[in-house]
Amino acid sequence: MPLHRLTQIVMGVPDVERTTAYYAEFGLTVSRPNVLSTVDGGEQLRVVHAHRRRLLELGVGADDPDDLDRTAAALARLDVPVHRTATTVEAVDPGTEVLVRVEIAPRLRQTPVPAPVYNAPGSILRTGERAEGILREGPVRPRKLGHVVLGSTDQEASQRFFQQGIGFKVSDTVKGLAAFLRCSTDHHNVLVQQAPVAFLHHSSWQVDDVDEIGRGATAMLATDPDRHTWGLGRHHIGSNFFWYLKDPAGNFSEYYSDIDCIVDDALWTPRDWEGAQGLYNWGPPPPPSFLAPEDLAALMTGAHAPGK
Repeated sequence: MPLHRLTQIVMGVPDVERTTAYYAEFGLTVSRPNVLSTVDGGEQLRVVHAHRRRLLELGVGADDPDDLDRTAAALARLDVPVHRTATTVEAVDPGTEVLVRVEIAPRLRQTPVPAPVYNAPGSILRTGERAEGILREGPVRPRKLGHVVLGSTDQEASQRFFQQGIGFKVSDTVKGLAAFLRCSTDHHNVLVQQAPVAFLHHSSWQVDDVDEIGRGATAMLATDPDRHTWGLGRHHIGSNFFWYLKDPAGNFSEYYSDIDCIVDDALWTPRDWEGAQGLYNWGPPPPPSFLAPEDLAALMTGAHAPGK
């Protein structure tokens, strides 16, 4: 597909310094003031001041100017105002209030990670040595930004904006509530869900495997146990392992690995799921604060109520 990845997000928060420090501890690398990088994706998070927590900008990679022309024309057919430059197309989705920038960017190249060697019934592959996952040292480093989940005051309009305007494809939907949308081979890069106010629910960051999820979350919780939100578990839609934490502004951040990938559209059939049916396959049940963040009422009224 001509779109190929998320390039960067711009996160607005009341306390830039504390939030930047959180994501540095989460495993991102501070490359410039309030700009953080992943191992493979480069500078993928910029933290700026905002009265309330929200996602301000979302970058999407495209291959060439022809891709930008197609995106600009598609947005125009939806009567969405467009700002066009030689290398970008920008438009705002009213439902999520996010400025989406489609930009010419190189495709992501990731060095393959050797698969862990597991012992299983009738298949003893690791003998005389401990599991590699427990011998790892050093901090966990996310490889790339995988996806963002956005609350939209008009989910259907936001889905049209991303699908018919920007050029995302639908992987799965939750009936009358949400759409899992992709601009890469990952199962989803953006999830838009119906909400009473536009807000950032969470950002999701790829790590090598489930051991890295556990190591990363354990280290974060050793500093502050109140960061824990939900995990460890495995999603049903998307199939990925997950563990969610909460940043100082109240946004959730997810370590994930092993997400479904859709390389050939003809081999994937989107499904319309019922309610929370596809939320998780195993793990602890999601806490109420995950489904309806504790500061949702404050976000609706414009009050400043950051999380811990």
